[in-house]
Amino acid sequence: MALEKSIIVATALRLLDEVGLDGLTLRRLAGELGVQAPALYWHFKNKQELLDAMAAAMMSGHQSRPALEEPGKWREWLAGYAHADRAILNSCRDGAKLVAGTRPSTELFAAVERAMAGLESAGFGAGDAARGLFTVSGYVAGFVLEEQADRTRSDEERGMPDLEEFRRTYPRLMAGLTEVGDPQGDASFEGGLQLILDGMELRLKAQATLAAGADQVSQAEGETAR
Repeated sequence: MALEKSIIVATALRLLDEVGLDGLTLRRLAGELGVQAPALYWHFKNKQELLDAMAAAMMSGHQSRPALEEPGKWREWLAGYAHADRAILNSCRDGAKLVAGTRPSTELFAAVERAMAGLESAGFGAGDAARGLFTVSGYVAGFVLEEQADRTRSDEERGMPDLEEFRRTYPRLMAGLTEVGDPQGDASFEGGLQLILDGMELRLKAQATLAAGADQVSQAEGETAR
């Protein structure tokens, strides 16, 4: 079988699931492919270029994400975007770490461009659309990074404290954890995401109020000029 870029990337992603990002080396990948390591340099100049291609392949699911067709449902649409992003990053071992250390692909830039156009159709300015997307993306990446790191920790490393002592020492934190639940759980993820969306919605309403006020002032000035 001819050694092609797509085969190398697919094999590298499979190997990533087995050994993790720290264990993924070009020599190990070459052995998996049945070739010598220098053969990989015909397709990738260095390991970083390979990692970039792996991240692009993993994130390619965003290219098929539907555009926002109903501006009034921007919040539900963006929540779906965040959930899809989390699922994609969790589709591979160390997926969040892989993406964090690589350059975005042109295809991913195109997906972000479509997402920004959708948010602008809902009333957001370009700046706030970008801030909103970057904030959601950063939140998802950080959350998944903690999720994936937690999976690699042993029970001893997790070191569960004595709950009664913890409650006495940190009563506010304990009350918060009791309400939130597992910090890496689905409910916690959803709660943090909704906080971000709440902030975006307040910003959108404030912009609409300012725009309405400006229109009223402009109309009043026009009537006075007459």
